[in-house]
Amino acid sequence: MRVADRGHICYDWHHYIALVQRKPGALRNGAPFADMPAPLLRLRQGLMRHDGGDKIMAQVLNCVSSHGLEKVLVAVELVIESGVLSAEHVLNVLARLNAVPTPESVESSLHLREVPVANTGRYDSLRGDAMVEVSHAS
Repeated sequence: MRVADRGHICYDWHHYIALVQRKPGALRNGAPFADMPAPLLRLRQGLMRHDGGDKIMAQVLNCVSSHGLEKVLVAVELVIESGVLSAEHVLNVLARLNAVPTPESVESSLHLREVPVANTGRYDSLRGDAMVEVSHAS
């Protein structure tokens, strides 16, 4: 989408996210992506130094539609601070930001009378004599 106002063109980079999934090279010199928020621009600059950086940046931009811009910006800032720039790292940080906190331990009136013992031989007794081990090393 373009907004023209007397010789001034303003692009909305959100509308081009689907395009860069198919053609990630558009991120290199695409005018719509010059107006992205600063953390995304810094990430793009760092990723473009490496082969395939445009594809990684396209994956990160794709997260905006599913996680929202604010969460992606927070995740990108944390990834930039760590110095390890990758889509997997951004996805990992997003997952941790969206994770449900673990519940506190629940008090119960149930008590364990017998502590379980690790006994792997017990499984052999469950198989019975019908199972005969075969050597496949020959």
